Amino acid sequence: MASRPDWRLIAFAPWGRLFARTPALFSEIPVAIAALALFYGLLRLTHYWSAPVTTQVPIDLSAGALPVYALFSVSRIAIAYVLSLVFSVGYGYIAAHNARAERIMVPVLDTLQSIPVLSFLPGVMTSMVALFPTTQFGLELGSIILIFTGQVWNMAFSVYSSLKNLPREMVEAAEVYRLGTWQRFTQLELPQTAIGLIWNSMMAVAGGWFSLMVCEMFVLGNRDLRLPGLGSYLQTASNAGDTAAIVLGLIVMIAVIVFIDQIFWRPIIAWSDKFKFEQIEASERPGSRVLQLLRRSKLLERVEDAVITPSREALILRFARSNARRNPDPQPRRTAKWFSRFLLVLAVTGMLYATVRMSIMLAELTATDLNQIFWGAGATFLRIELTLVLAALWTIPAGVLIGLRPKLAAIFQPVAQVAASVPAPALFPILLLLLIKIGSGLGIASILLLLLGTQWYILFNVIAGASAIPSDLKEVCDIFQLSALQRWRHLLLPAIFPYLITGLVTASGGAWNASILAEYFRFRGQTFSLTGIGAVISRATDAGNLPLLLAATAVISGMVVVINRLVWRRLYTLAGTRYKLELS
Repeated sequence: MASRPDWRLIAFAPWGRLFARTPALFSEIPVAIAALALFYGLLRLTHYWSAPVTTQVPIDLSAGALPVYALFSVSRIAIAYVLSLVFSVGYGYIAAHNARAERIMVPVLDTLQSIPVLSFLPGVMTSMVALFPTTQFGLELGSIILIFTGQVWNMAFSVYSSLKNLPREMVEAAEVYRLGTWQRFTQLELPQTAIGLIWNSMMAVAGGWFSLMVCEMFVLGNRDLRLPGLGSYLQTASNAGDTAAIVLGLIVMIAVIVFIDQIFWRPIIAWSDKFKFEQIEASERPGSRVLQLLRRSKLLERVEDAVITPSREALILRFARSNARRNPDPQPRRTAKWFSRFLLVLAVTGMLYATVRMSIMLAELTATDLNQIFWGAGATFLRIELTLVLAALWTIPAGVLIGLRPKLAAIFQPVAQVAASVPAPALFPILLLLLIKIGSGLGIASILLLLLGTQWYILFNVIAGASAIPSDLKEVCDIFQLSALQRWRHLLLPAIFPYLITGLVTASGGAWNASILAEYFRFRGQTFSLTGIGAVISRATDAGNLPLLLAATAVISGMVVVINRLVWRRLYTLAGTRYKLELS
């Protein structure tokens, strides 16, 4: 008996043939929508930035204002991230290749990342408003620079650490093949930095979200400066004690972060997996549907063929010609030497002038000011050390577990990024109320707040280190049936050690930065504060007390320099000598 034809196959066959013939159409639609959305966002931002300056924008706590506020906040963080990426690659490259500059640049980097955002605020905002007094662009640029100061440092440390730990065999191969500066950078050094830089970029952007409330709404003396955005929305809701608005703002922020993770970070992580140094392909690879969609897009393929590929080839050709035309003529070298000396004289003159000005300002300090600075510095230091220990206890095993399993990374990566991105001041009222109910004080709340601001630096770096372990080494451990303890001792800890040091350094700097939020907080008209250098800086900023702000910042810088000399530099040296991955 003949079987009856399936009417569903007959009905849908034409559509199936259409889909089979035009798969590219459905990959172009999301790309086109994204391009149109980007174009609309740029038009909206251009219109807003060119508007007349308004220092105190009224913040609307209604739900209808949140989409536009999200657009403004995302644009500030994105611009700050691009600036951070360019700076970190350049800074890390110079510090890793110039031993003389390294001795100055690494301590300076460690010092700058430890300076709280509020310490940069007076100089940055005053300068930007003076440069652009008539339009909103000055305030926006100042806010972007403040976000930049909260993002860039861990990225620069990641680039520096990766370049200092290049496999010796790869460096020797580059010398044997006589790779030029540009070829060595693009074919060896940049791929080596990719995995660590991407995970630290995620942490940097999370840090931008974390400090958004400070960067979009702040008080400087008698001036109340506000910019429309999710940070100012949450800050206004927190000051008003509007729990419903806080929850609504957090929901929108989390939705934006998850969306960005899906369309940007997950494709980037899947793409960067090809930069692992291994001879055996891993059985599990991170994947991304968005990346597959982009690779199938004919529109992007045409853009690459018409713009990106010719530009890259022209750049390579230009560097090749410049290397070929090098001659021993001493004139360019003499010009460069004199220019370097001029810059050095200019820098020394600027430092002398700044020293004189700071000395005049510091002379205004009283004995009470000095007393609260030094006692506060000691209290904050103890809190930070306790925070780092607590953070390391769980982030090291969790980071290794996630980094070794791409499927776990796909699940927990967005969760960790959301948790790292939520601004601490938005959660602080909830934490404070809960701890007061169970009889705990503000001290425990400040430790928890410091953990929220620092533990993610360690976690993301450990994940990066574990995910960069070659599959060859993991298979060797399986062949020799090493126990869990032996794996940790002989493979996992040595492999993640350089990344762990970078995570601890940046977490330490992030803790000093987060102290301004953990030790001084306003809620429903009340001010909660602890003894600490962060509280001193917050009070000085609110009062416009620049001498006290300068002195507190100088004390933090001095402590960080000492810690760098005694601890971090030695650990970086150990990571670059004993725990450096070699391929033979």
